[in-house]
Amino acid sequence: MSPLRLISTFLVPLVFVSCVGLGEKLRDEPLPLADMEEPVALFQEPDDEAIRVSLPAGGFSGVVVKEVAESLDDLVDGGEGVVVTRVVENSPGDFAGLKIDDILLEATPEGGETVELAYPSHWRRLELETSPGTPIEIVFDRADEEMTTELVLAPRAHPANRAEAERFREEDRVGVVLRTATEVEARRAGLSPGGGAVVVGLSARSPWRGKVRFKDLIAAVDEKPVDHPNVVLEAIAKAPEDGVLQLKLRREAEELTVKAPVSRRETAIEEVEIFPIFSHEEKRGRSETKVLLGLFGYEETSAAWEMTLLWFIHFGGGDADRLEEVQEEPQP
Repeated sequence: MSPLRLISTFLVPLVFVSCVGLGEKLRDEPLPLADMEEPVALFQEPDDEAIRVSLPAGGFSGVVVKEVAESLDDLVDGGEGVVVTRVVENSPGDFAGLKIDDILLEATPEGGETVELAYPSHWRRLELETSPGTPIEIVFDRADEEMTTELVLAPRAHPANRAEAERFREEDRVGVVLRTATEVEARRAGLSPGGGAVVVGLSARSPWRGKVRFKDLIAAVDEKPVDHPNVVLEAIAKAPEDGVLQLKLRREAEELTVKAPVSRRETAIEEVEIFPIFSHEEKRGRSETKVLLGLFGYEETSAAWEMTLLWFIHFGGGDADRLEEVQEEPQP
């Protein structure tokens, strides 16, 4: 057989088959941590509504706000201002001319300091700490045009509505799940409603194990108040390699400070292929090995296995649907 015919007979089909696997898209998102622990009991908020409604209610603006960021990535990148989601009719906010979708940038109470608004807790702090009747100058953005108005807080007859809890997952450097603190939890820690981050999940291999416990409230990170759980996430994301964060915690009635290191994801080889002789793939509890295009194959999971010989001979087994019987020794 001539060399050219040999190439066309054997090499070209091999190249074609090998190219079939090219172009497979690599994942662009990390896998969820397999050892994340989230106690079921911590999916429920504390039942502290009776205490919440008895707390000092502060002033009334009639303006409800949320973060400008639309995603967690936007939050970590940082945002400017808080967006108005509701204006109560005939409220001080309504008289000030504020509208839904306005972005409040900063506020200056008469005789006080200017507050840059980045999180809803900043707005709630103004409502709690500014006396009713005090004019507040507000700089806001409406359709990319910066404007100014004056809002005068009124006395509040009823407590503000309870905010819904949110959960935030960090799985790249620490392995932690955070919940927004309730108003009672936040104010006990010296924070405004919306501030504070409660630990409700930890990876089994988290570098915070042994330093941070479930239900700990993180009040500050590197001496910066946690006005939103994003403050913690941002500090984790920006920490240098092998960095250590200083966390101010509230654990029940105790306040303490701990040094909490950050880590990084382990890397692992998931696939080896020497086409057409050998291939091996291993992903999250499943491994598969093939020799000579499947002439011999072996696949295994945590519950079952299968062996293939000559493509058409199969053996398989795994866990049965029953437990083994235990033969107890007779009592003397």
